[in-house]
Amino acid sequence: MLNRRTSVAIAAALPLLAIAPHVRAQSSTFKWKMAIRDGGMLADMPQLFADRLKAATGGRLDTTVYAAGTLGNALRVTETVTNGIADVGFNWLAADWGKNSAGVLLGGYPGGLTDVQMLHWLYEGGGSDLVKQFRDQEFGIVSFVAGMTPAEVFMHSSKPIRTLADFKGLKVRTAGAWLDMLKDLGAAPVSVAGADVYPMLERGAIDATEWSTPAINAAAGFHRIAKFVVVPGLHQPSSCWEVAFTKSTWDKLSADDKKAIETTAKLTTYESWTRIGEADARAFEVFVKNGNTIIELDDSVRKEVARISAAWSEKQAAQNPWFKRIYDSQKAFRATWRNAPRYRNAGD
Repeated sequence: MLNRRTSVAIAAALPLLAIAPHVRAQSSTFKWKMAIRDGGMLADMPQLFADRLKAATGGRLDTTVYAAGTLGNALRVTETVTNGIADVGFNWLAADWGKNSAGVLLGGYPGGLTDVQMLHWLYEGGGSDLVKQFRDQEFGIVSFVAGMTPAEVFMHSSKPIRTLADFKGLKVRTAGAWLDMLKDLGAAPVSVAGADVYPMLERGAIDATEWSTPAINAAAGFHRIAKFVVVPGLHQPSSCWEVAFTKSTWDKLSADDKKAIETTAKLTTYESWTRIGEADARAFEVFVKNGNTIIELDDSVRKEVARISAAWSEKQAAQNPWFKRIYDSQKAFRATWRNAPRYRNAGD
């Protein structure tokens, strides 16, 4: 991974890239309403984008971020935008996976790219172009990756989860493709609204939950009601968010403003990644100090998850041209990184 010094240097330099090309005055001013999916730390990403874009355009592109669920169903941000209820949307890129499973390759899924691999694939391996084409052709929106989180906590659990046997009958809150794959491990996964996760875990209606990264989970307080913290986050090695516009909104913009949005989205991706990554390191210490038992998954679980994920992915690729296109691109990119462990992470 990039070390902290390199990450901070990138984050410090990128604001200049966002602002410098767009300082000259423009005539058009736009005030937008933005619909978002999540609250808490995940709501910091859309606000960061809005603040950076306003600064980069001298206040002409002014976006008000509305709390999740205010402008429409928080789980249907894409529909909220395409229906004209919001001008802009900020969404998890796997949110619409039920309509097209290829979204999980972008939002993060078991066996997917790590956060460092994802960053390089997006901006050096053609990934961001595939994101734009996919969201345009399949959903009719103009999309840019505008947020990223590192690997998540595998589970906060009231029961110890270490071996394959521990998954049998386990009631787990989850979402996306992992909902399908957990069934193959013998678990009993459920998908519930975010507001219901904590009380369900507290009263024993579910045994465990996967949610997000250490910092975001610590803010939610799962470690206070579930003794066991299970790692690593095989189910979600990275996660990406997008900022999305309807074509009618996008077509009203000047070339300079379009460039400002694209550059600001890239800046927000980097900054969200470094901010959450730093917060994760501190949050994990909270788990330790809280007395939580940290469990590392047995190798048998890791191998079985990899097998299940590969089989699921190959099946999707055989049925879905977009899944195959993105999947093949990521596989080819991963192959170029096969020697990376030999020369990276020298300071770990």
